[in-house]
Amino acid sequence: MLNRVILMGRLVADPELKTTTSGISVTSFRIAVDRSYVKQGAERQADFFDIVAWRSTAEFVCRNFSKGSLIAVDGQLQSRQYQTREGQNRTAIEVVADQVSFTGERRDASSSYGGYSQAPRSDYGSQMPPSSPAPSYSAGSPSDFQEMPLDDDLPF
Repeated sequence: MLNRVILMGRLVADPELKTTTSGISVTSFRIAVDRSYVKQGAERQADFFDIVAWRSTAEFVCRNFSKGSLIAVDGQLQSRQYQTREGQNRTAIEVVADQVSFTGERRDASSSYGGYSQAPRSDYGSQMPPSSPAPSYSAGSPSDFQEMPLDDDLPF
């Protein structure tokens, strides 16, 4: 069986860290995920998903994300039954997050995430100096390419 959900969206509200009676950290939050298809002349639609994170994942979310933050969530879809105060039976469907990741811009360009700063990017093994641009063939001439014979068999 396979139950895997991967979503990327924006938090609808600030996440709030709570603790169970046994001392386990938990947070639940909602993200808005834009639909990729937009009808001509219509506004973009979004779907809203409830997410639950436990333990260190919950603490990480509450420490590093706020309303409007772009977040990637990897988890499992889970349904549960509960009863309202009025006695009505309800079903909640939510994503239980196994991992969450940063996907957008930093909140503050001078800050670091989780106490770690991003290491400068290096180009080890690169043949070209870092200041030269990557090669582009859009300005090439026909002599840059080799004619392929049409009567040969394809190699695959």
